[in-house]
Amino acid sequence: MADPPIFSFFCTSIVVLSLLRLSSAVDTLSPVQSIREGETLVSPGRKFELGFFSPGSSKNSFLGIWFVASPKTVVWVANRNSPLTDANSTLEISNEGELVLLNRSNSIIWSTNSTKVLGNPVAQLLDSGNLVLRERNNSDSADYSWQSFDHPTDTILVGMTLGWNFRTGLEHYLTSWRSTDNPSPGDYTFRYKINSLPQLEISSNGSVKVYRTGPWNGVEFGALSKEPTNVGVPIFVYNRTDAYFAFGTLEDGITARLTLSPDGFSQGFLQKSGSAKWDMAYEVPYDPCDSYGYCGTNGVCRVNQSPRCLCLQGFMPKSQEEWDTHNYTGGCRRKIPLNCSRGEGFTKLSQVKLPDLVDFQLFKNMSLKECKVECLKSCTCAAYANSDIRGAGCSMWFGNLIDIREINIAGYDQYLFLRLPASELDSIQSLFKKLVTISVASAISGLLIVGTALRIIWKRRMKSQGLPSGTNDIDLPLYDFATVAVATNHFSQTNKLGAGGFGSVYKGTLSTGQEVAVKRLSKYSGQGPDEFMNEVLLIARLQHRNLVGLVGCCIEGEERMLIYEYMPNKSLDYFIFDHDRSSFLAWKRRFDIVLGIARGLLYLHRDSKLQVIHRDLKTSNILLDADLNPKISDFGLARIFRGDDTEEETRRIVGTYGYMSPEYAFDGKFSVKSDIFSFGVLLLEIVSSKRNRGFQHADHHHTLLGHAWLLWSEGKAMELIDESISASFVESQAKRCIQVGLLCVQKFPEDRPTMSSVVFMLANEGATLPLPKEPGFFVERSSGSSDAYLVKEESNTHNLVTVTLPEGR
Repeated sequence: MADPPIFSFFCTSIVVLSLLRLSSAVDTLSPVQSIREGETLVSPGRKFELGFFSPGSSKNSFLGIWFVASPKTVVWVANRNSPLTDANSTLEISNEGELVLLNRSNSIIWSTNSTKVLGNPVAQLLDSGNLVLRERNNSDSADYSWQSFDHPTDTILVGMTLGWNFRTGLEHYLTSWRSTDNPSPGDYTFRYKINSLPQLEISSNGSVKVYRTGPWNGVEFGALSKEPTNVGVPIFVYNRTDAYFAFGTLEDGITARLTLSPDGFSQGFLQKSGSAKWDMAYEVPYDPCDSYGYCGTNGVCRVNQSPRCLCLQGFMPKSQEEWDTHNYTGGCRRKIPLNCSRGEGFTKLSQVKLPDLVDFQLFKNMSLKECKVECLKSCTCAAYANSDIRGAGCSMWFGNLIDIREINIAGYDQYLFLRLPASELDSIQSLFKKLVTISVASAISGLLIVGTALRIIWKRRMKSQGLPSGTNDIDLPLYDFATVAVATNHFSQTNKLGAGGFGSVYKGTLSTGQEVAVKRLSKYSGQGPDEFMNEVLLIARLQHRNLVGLVGCCIEGEERMLIYEYMPNKSLDYFIFDHDRSSFLAWKRRFDIVLGIARGLLYLHRDSKLQVIHRDLKTSNILLDADLNPKISDFGLARIFRGDDTEEETRRIVGTYGYMSPEYAFDGKFSVKSDIFSFGVLLLEIVSSKRNRGFQHADHHHTLLGHAWLLWSEGKAMELIDESISASFVESQAKRCIQVGLLCVQKFPEDRPTMSSVVFMLANEGATLPLPKEPGFFVERSSGSSDAYLVKEESNTHNLVTVTLPEGR
């Protein structure tokens, strides 16, 4: 008979072990525990959950990881190739220290199959979405014996990579689901391919290319910029130990993922904190030109143009009949074959994605001049390019060129040199000479005749529409005066939101029920017809979530009205410069507003079709919508930069003193760096709830910029923070904002960062920031004046659409 104490202990152990099955939300699985249907692991911050799921209408069961937040979005699947058909499966840690998935008959369906032996293993689900197998008392990521991030399925999260670890030989790549109801491996893969030069590729059935980025150029992939995007900050690594692509998010409270869909699209999604909706931020292939080889061999695909495809210079369609029906797959052939004859040379193509690396050779140590000479030596060399934009490196293509398309990335300076026979080069030069001769010969007579005729026609057209001549046409709804009058209750005082030197702003409701703000220019307004038309034309062409939306305009007789989307929370200065209302904007809200303004300005400077300099960025020109999202407004003084323009000069200094950069206020020189100075002032004002101009301090007579610089120099930057947010601010973020603000207001334009750098520095906690230099206007005012340099500024009104000073006085 068994000894009673031993028998009792044995029974108790059985009961305890049975209770160790997971039935509550924990993040760690130990060897004496297991997970069955209905039980899950939940990461410490309740961001991710691991358990069994059945996708869509499927009756099969899979072990996976998904976001805790609704909707249930699966990001990783363990047993993709081995679906479970019963409900009695178990996940546990085996005696060998492996994670194993067992079916009802205790057969192993899936296991981690790691090579490192653990003495006391545990599995943990991290807040990054990574499932790791490690020693119980060692959380060092370098010592994980296995992690799910090394075995991605169809999704990349922040912290994951797409590419290679050359030390281990491990490749990370995505494979699509078979369908939305079936997570088994589908037809499409998204990989970091290395064939002489790396490039990202989406392929079907392992070998049929669907999309590619373009080859690595030493800094980034040819058609994929390294600059921050609306999805996040792209990360490119290519060195002796690693080659991968990854991304980081731009702001706190935003969750991002990149997924390869069952139909072969790489899609970037964003989700705001607390939201139950995923917003698609990007998708490729997006344009037909993204599709691999859309224009066939030796063709170039043109975005948003007709015809979509053209043959390269010196080529013609293989089948004109097919091209006439917009079937471009047959591609193009040379008009005159290359034969190494005398006089062959190259024409330079810019703003194009380099051809695919087919019939390709790479010479890493060859200069561009040497590359040209070497290419001419081979009768089959069709084109060459600099493989590394930072220096040496030669890429050569032989035979046909495939998958060339136009790209539009600011600052993209990699060129393709296309080889042509002498006759084609002669025709190009001949055509150029003819054009020059014709234009010189007919310059005076032609321009006078045509210019006069166009001027007459244009003036008549403008007059018939009640518009000032000399402006562009408007692609914007025009409202008649009667409609706007009814919408604003005939411009009643009860509907009036504010007034300024330009006139008045009224709240209105259109017949559609849409609430609007009507900016009615006074006939005595400093913002005249030119500024009015400038604002209409600019805002009508610019579309961004952080720019105010223009609904339409009214031009009738002497009436000039701009109709904006209504901003119920007025402007930023309405809150931050008011003692009672400033506390309403807690730190997180202020930081979100800063990031929103920065992204809007980045769009104006770099990402829009027009490079726009705002010239009047200030708190009263930042409007807040119902959710307190910032919108940059008032483009009456904005200027468009074209081509390679980097700086302009004007004798008419317009804008608002206190936000003007030194070079603009004194010399009339403005550029994107002028706006960045204004952004820096605005940033320091948001942090401190103090105006730059009119700032008073008992110990000195500096402006806010000077005060901020003194505190920074003395290591007391945190004293700049507004007391109303002292309980809510995040010190690291606040310090970063102050430092970025001081970097933006440095005296010399060349010392100030670009907006892309500003967005990156603000959004990335780990970013290394340079030390700021002395700000502009760092001089003391006289004690009897609150105005630097004795410049008088009219007081701003707290309007929905705010005042822009027509000229500094």
